[in-house]
Amino acid sequence: MFVHDAAVFLIRLGLVALFFPASALDKIFNFQAAVSQAATISASRVMAVGMIFVGIAIEILMPVAILTGICDRLAALVLSIYCVATALLFKQFWRSAAFWKSGSSRGRDLFWDFLKNVAVASGFLLITAGVDGAGIGPFCVDPLVSSHPYIWSLRHGG
Repeated sequence: MFVHDAAVFLIRLGLVALFFPASALDKIFNFQAAVSQAATISASRVMAVGMIFVGIAIEILMPVAILTGICDRLAALVLSIYCVATALLFKQFWRSAAFWKSGSSRGRDLFWDFLKNVAVASGFLLITAGVDGAGIGPFCVDPLVSSHPYIWSLRHGG
């Protein structure tokens, strides 16, 4: 019961720790650097600042929802989309001419970062859908439904 809930919490913490506190705090404490990176893909500095504020909000609110189990399926879907979007926007390995050559290169580094983003996104989808896909139906009916990660003892009579 307690051990199960603690294990679930630690697994979820491991999945979200990259975003909160790590990446969110990095964006806050290194705000200008984050804006400069966002400016490489935005039409204006104002848009870049807005992108960073949205990123900070996602990186704080979605992990909290996943850790607490409140609207955790929707939060996991949002973080999954966020991971794929940041991979497509900032990890464009295919644009590096050096990627297609043998040996190490910035393009290859971006390729591995891209795949890591996709892998993390897939991990979040396991929260949304459940490891067996049984959560897809309830999520489609009510996107705010929780996966109820911490009620093992209630479900199993212990």
